[in-house]
Amino acid sequence: MKWKIPLFKMYWDAQDIAAVTSVIKRGSYWTMGPEIQTLEDTIAGFIGKKQGVSFNSGTSALHATLLAYDIRDGDEVIVPSFTFIATANVVALTGATPIFADIEGQSYALDPEDVKEKITSKTKAIIPVHYGGGPCKEIKALQEIAKDHHLILIEDAAESLGAKIHNKRVGTFSDAAMFSFCQNKVITAGEGGIVVTNSRAVAEKLNLIRSHGRVESKEGYFATTQELDYIQAGYNYRLPSINAALVLSQFKKFNKIIQLRREKAAYYTKKLAKMKDIRTPAESKDEYHVYQLYTIELPDKKTRDHLQQHLTKAGIMTKVYFEPVHLKTYYTKGFNYKKNDLPVTEEIAEKVLTLPLYPSLTKKEMDYILHEIEKGC
Repeated sequence: MKWKIPLFKMYWDAQDIAAVTSVIKRGSYWTMGPEIQTLEDTIAGFIGKKQGVSFNSGTSALHATLLAYDIRDGDEVIVPSFTFIATANVVALTGATPIFADIEGQSYALDPEDVKEKITSKTKAIIPVHYGGGPCKEIKALQEIAKDHHLILIEDAAESLGAKIHNKRVGTFSDAAMFSFCQNKVITAGEGGIVVTNSRAVAEKLNLIRSHGRVESKEGYFATTQELDYIQAGYNYRLPSINAALVLSQFKKFNKIIQLRREKAAYYTKKLAKMKDIRTPAESKDEYHVYQLYTIELPDKKTRDHLQQHLTKAGIMTKVYFEPVHLKTYYTKGFNYKKNDLPVTEEIAEKVLTLPLYPSLTKKEMDYILHEIEKGC
């Protein structure tokens, strides 16, 4: 379907084209070029971590992180169900078991009390998700739980690069954090991801995992005649240099992009406040939201579904972020999850609806969306 107003659009300019063109015209090192290290240093420095390792997607980045921490068959990893399915799938791909915990109803992130209930002798890690550009409200409590139980804490911050809570950036509360550069993220290369950590040992493992288990020379595989060793099995999870160049170009506009997203979110919130029974994203004085998503909450599923159908007829794309992962076929058949296992997750998933939000969205388009929401409710 051709949408009058899509859910998202990428923000790009002539600098992005020039950055990509420069790599192409170089005629070499479209993989493992100098842009990779620059990107890794740039994002790690921005977050405040010592090490950064880039990947060809957020999913491969998170998968590699679990492998780097030796998560394996027989282990359990606590994850939310209110997330993109990759958060749980990567756990299953290691042979470990994803254990779904419920969420709290404000930031839609893991509920520490339910997390504590799910910890067993097999638990090795917790993966909190920072939802939609906002910080996980209880990240400090989850940090304490992980510390008390000697568990690895890995932040899935795919959607929340730049978000803060208690004046600390998302990605600084854990042993390692993953960010995504997929096409709908605040800065993007179409696909891509990065892991940041303070552990040099973990970063070295990540480098092995992403490139076939190869011990790289200083020059790199494609620039040396030296025979290199392979000390473990690994994947081809490398980020192309073209993508890295595009992310670096996008990052130069980061503050502008976030400002535009926050301005549009504020306009939505102001106007929607006048409409009955619509809950808008909350941002406390201790939080800084980058609004990768703008998700509203309706009173019930019937109201939500009716509004979504109305907006679809009006040419406005919306999406339910997220449907409960634990109720997808793979997890009901393979792990015996069932309805009512996570009551808060299931209730919220029936009421949320994500509206279009992107830097180039105009006031006229937003007014049209708001007008149709008023009609559809």
